[in-house]
Amino acid sequence: MRKNHQLVTMLILLFCAFALFLTACGSTKTASLETLQQNCIRIHIRANSNSQEDQAVKLKVRDAVTEYLSVLLADCTTKKQAYNMLDSNKSKIAKIAETTLKQHNFAYKTRIRLTNEYFPDRVYDEYEFPAGNYDALILELGSGTGDNWWCVAFPPLCFVPGGNNSEKIVYKSWIKEMLDKLFK
Repeated sequence: MRKNHQLVTMLILLFCAFALFLTACGSTKTASLETLQQNCIRIHIRANSNSQEDQAVKLKVRDAVTEYLSVLLADCTTKKQAYNMLDSNKSKIAKIAETTLKQHNFAYKTRIRLTNEYFPDRVYDEYEFPAGNYDALILELGSGTGDNWWCVAFPPLCFVPGGNNSEKIVYKSWIKEMLDKLFK
C-alpha cells in the first residue's frame, strides 16, 4: 500500500513539474507601453503589394537594410543616439533599398520616414509589444500597400533572418540585458 501511495505521489509531482515547464516555455514577457515607447524604435518595411514577387523582394530589402543597420547602430546605447543615427542616414538606407529593388528588376521607388505612428499588438519571440504609438523607421516599397515585415531597430531585437523565411532574434549580451529590464 505504501509503495502505491509513493508511486501516486511521484506521478503527481512529475505531472506538476511538467505543467510548470509547459507554462514557463509558453510565457511571454510584456513591458508597459510607456517603457517601450521611451526606449524602442521599431522598423517596418512595407511591400508594394501582397504578390509573391513583391513579398519576396521585401525580404531581400530587409536583408540588405538590416545588414547595414546592424553595423550603423552597433555603438548606440540610447534611443536618442539610435534615432539621430537613423535620421542622419535615411538617404543611405533608402539607397540600399532602391539598389536592392533594381538588382531584382523592380522599377518602383522607396519612401522612407522616421515617424511616430500607431501599431497593433505584436509578439516577437518571447517579447510582447502592446498596441500603441511608437517611433519607427518606415520603408515603403512602391505603393507600400502590401504586408509588412517588422522588427525593433533599437535596441536591435532582430536583424538576422533564419532559413525558410523564418526570423531569428540575435542580440549582444548588453542588448539582452536591456530587453530583460524593459520586459521584467
